[in-house]
Amino acid sequence: MTAPRSTQATREQVLARIQEDSRFVLATHENPDGDALGSLVGMHGLLTALGKESTIFIDQEDLPLPDDYSLFELDGLTQSPPADVAERTVVFLDCGNIDRNSASVLRDGRHLLNIDHHHDNTNFGTLNYVVPSACCTAEIIWDLMHDLGVAPSPTVAQALYVGLITDTGRFMYENTGPRAHLMAAELIEAGVDVPDVYRRLYENVQPARLALLATALEHLQRFDAGELTLSWLSAEDFERAEAEETYSEGIIDHLRAVQGTRVAALVRELSSGERKGQYKVSLRATDDAVDVSAIARAQGGGGHRRAAGFATSLELGELIVFLRSAIAGQLPASSEGRAPTLV
Repeated sequence: MTAPRSTQATREQVLARIQEDSRFVLATHENPDGDALGSLVGMHGLLTALGKESTIFIDQEDLPLPDDYSLFELDGLTQSPPADVAERTVVFLDCGNIDRNSASVLRDGRHLLNIDHHHDNTNFGTLNYVVPSACCTAEIIWDLMHDLGVAPSPTVAQALYVGLITDTGRFMYENTGPRAHLMAAELIEAGVDVPDVYRRLYENVQPARLALLATALEHLQRFDAGELTLSWLSAEDFERAEAEETYSEGIIDHLRAVQGTRVAALVRELSSGERKGQYKVSLRATDDAVDVSAIARAQGGGGHRRAAGFATSLELGELIVFLRSAIAGQLPASSEGRAPTLV
């Protein structure tokens, strides 16, 4: 049976757990992104350097990884929970809520070490080390490596660098501070080939991805004088473009960039898995006037103040009504009720 949850852990407690235990299994959230994968590889490299036994768990439904993330070397990968999970320390990385992803199958680990930077983390671990001031979970792993005197290999450095640049929007988001650039400089010195990373992440665009973007821009709608900029993609849109579900990643950045936008929303229909027929909603805020994580939590999701998401069974019209109302609730002077502006 899982041990009771702890209060927020100190870094010293986390370091002690890493040093004292010998067998680990690492996990993250479903549909892992750059920070999730970078943190997995980084933590695996740290533990391996310390002589620990480490396994990376990614559910088979999340594999293969999107083409963008083919640069990750996932040594020690397993698609099934280890048979001896009850005797291992389970490290959850970049995982705000254990109940919303496949990693929940590991909840019966000997210890549950929850390492994250999401401010709405549910503190589900027996040790919870949540650092909202960190720009990404990869930054926390970088700090732990310093504490334990472990230098990153080129493979680990590249993984942590991908986590850093994806969660800071290539150093454009508000979570980018001096430490992010110091971390980048150190990782580059450790062997990161910056032009190669950027080419593989951002300049290897499949024609199907471009076709999907074109469709999303055709569907773009603006509501309430532009406070909400929204687009949607149906299962048929993905099929027509011959696009994978992951090809929608990055589209919301185009919506967020539209002048006057307070909140950008991308709604896409899920066509496979247990949530087939539901919608996945990604939200981005352009400033701190609206906390999109609060909007996402109201629908069972979560995330950051300016970047969050959730899944829903609401029809598109109902969803738009919900989003407009939720945004208006945080912006008393907003113009709720105004007819949408279509562009």
